[in-house]
This record gives sequence, C-alpha cells and structure tokens, in this order.
Amino acid sequence: MQRRPSALQCLALTACLCLLAQGCASVSLKRSTKTSGTYTSTGWAFTLFSIDMPSSAMKIARENAADFHLANTTETAASLTPDIGWWNWVFDIISIRRAKVQGTWGFEDK
Repeated sequence: MQRRPSALQCLALTACLCLLAQGCASVSLKRSTKTSGTYTSTGWAFTLFSIDMPSSAMKIARENAADFHLANTTETAASLTPDIGWWNWVFDIISIRRAKVQGTWGFEDK
C-alpha cells in the first residue's frame, strides 16, 4: 500500500520550489575613464524540465547589465555554468544555472 504525502509535506515542497524559482542577479561596474569602463553581470535561474524560472540565467544577466542604460555597451565574454557540452540536456531536467556576462561600456577619452 502506498502512503500519500501529507498536506504539510506538500506545502513544504511547494515553498522550496518557490524559493528556488526566484532569480538572482548582480552587476559590478569599474571605471577606466570618466566616460568608460568595464562591467560584470551575473544571473542565476532554476531549471525544471527545460523550463527556466523566472527566465534563463543568461537573459537575467544581460537584462541586469542593460538596466544601467550605459552608452556604447559591448559584450566581450559570456559563460554559463555548469556546462558539460553535449551532456547539457541533463541539466534541463533539474538544475540551478549561473550565467556571467562581461563587457565594456562608454567612450574612451582621446
């Protein structure tokens, strides 16, 4: 005979999933001149059955950098972890992904 989960267990599981579904982001800016510099933006997302919650980690990181409305923004590097190449489909079942986007912004003084 199978035992059904209690209402408290279902509530606890739902609360855990809601906490995991929240995205997290950060950004740091470094000036090299008065009108230019570099930025690093990161984003976290929870993936369950190929559904990214609240959206993909890379999208969160790029939107976070765009929220600063910096002029002449250029992305120079982007990475997603964990990344194991062809086997990334395993992480589409259930995972927490982290994206990091680096770039430059502004106009250099001449």
